Amino acid sequence: MIKPHGSKALNPLYVEDDTKREDLMKEAESLPSIIICSAAAGNAVMLGSGYFNPLTGYMNKANALAVAKDMRMTSGLFWPTPILNMVENPSAVKDAKRIALLDPNVAGNPVLAIQDVEAIETYTDDEMKMMTEKIFATNDPEHPGVKAFNTVGKTGIAGPIQVLNYSYFVTDFPETFRTAVQIRDEIKSLGWETVVAFQTRNPMHRAHEGLVKIAMEAVHADGAVIHMLLGKLKPGDIPADVRDAAIRKMVAIYFEPNTVLITGYGFDMLYAGPREAVLHAIFRQNMGCTHLIVGRDHAGVGDYYGAFDAQAIFDGITKDDLQIEIFRGDNTAYSKKLGKVVMMGSVKDHTKDDWVFLSGTKVREMLAAGQDLPPEFARPEVAKILMGYYQSEAAKK
Repeated sequence: MIKPHGSKALNPLYVEDDTKREDLMKEAESLPSIIICSAAAGNAVMLGSGYFNPLTGYMNKANALAVAKDMRMTSGLFWPTPILNMVENPSAVKDAKRIALLDPNVAGNPVLAIQDVEAIETYTDDEMKMMTEKIFATNDPEHPGVKAFNTVGKTGIAGPIQVLNYSYFVTDFPETFRTAVQIRDEIKSLGWETVVAFQTRNPMHRAHEGLVKIAMEAVHADGAVIHMLLGKLKPGDIPADVRDAAIRKMVAIYFEPNTVLITGYGFDMLYAGPREAVLHAIFRQNMGCTHLIVGRDHAGVGDYYGAFDAQAIFDGITKDDLQIEIFRGDNTAYSKKLGKVVMMGSVKDHTKDDWVFLSGTKVREMLAAGQDLPPEFARPEVAKILMGYYQSEAAKK
């Protein structure tokens, strides 16, 4: 089985032992505490789940700047994005050596983790600008990732953490949320050796379904893991519960039995394009996948990235840095000529009229109006679920 990134075995930071975890919860009651931002909470969940192996906590300034600039920590470990606990005002935990981190996304702000404080460091405007530019390839405040990164404070609290729960992800998505440890164990129990991961923050239309099947066939995969983001998205994106229901329906009907795992992870979307694609590759390796599908505008938003920038970034990454392999997906669509979904670059005798295309705006308009989508574009069972969501949203306006 593929090794985790940076170590021989996973090092999840969730405290599994019930007695030890209860003792830590009691300790937390007496510790200085601070409500962290949603991004830091997502980082804690990913650290606890083993997805961010081999990290032991939040990065200090030296590591964050090095990662932003060169995708490498001061130790030499390959890593694409800073993993930070940024706060606006650290006064509540100033001079503390050990603090409780409170969850901003759950009512009552329960303790999410305990952190040993190694450093509290404030970033200069120039340092924030450099990190923003490197991570997102833009400083445009209209970019949702740039906005989120620059509105949570400029002070980082660095140090190792012990994670005490998985925030709202276990309760809200009990059938879908899985840790890297759980997925790795399930892949092993199934006897899968070659495993394709598919990242999604959206429901899967025929093109997505086809891309997964094309990738599985191309690499002779034993199975695929459809791995959906369950954290915060930008306004207008489809909620995770709707997306989950749509994907489950598609897999149940249109994939061979026992060839797909439907899972999700607790993290807020960065919309960082190429850098986020590399982060996706790292934590898919950590959960046991041998291949990650990187398609058109992977993890992108708007027009900030070129269609295949998220593939090109892997050209400079060696096997010494990352063992997982990338399956490079082209634009995928239903061919009227061939009667199936194909990668558009794989056929040469097609014109524009030979493809079934619908814009996102057109899809939303049709679903809100109760109009059926072409079956070549979306499976009717999937479209029905999405139609129910869009009609309910339209009724609220």
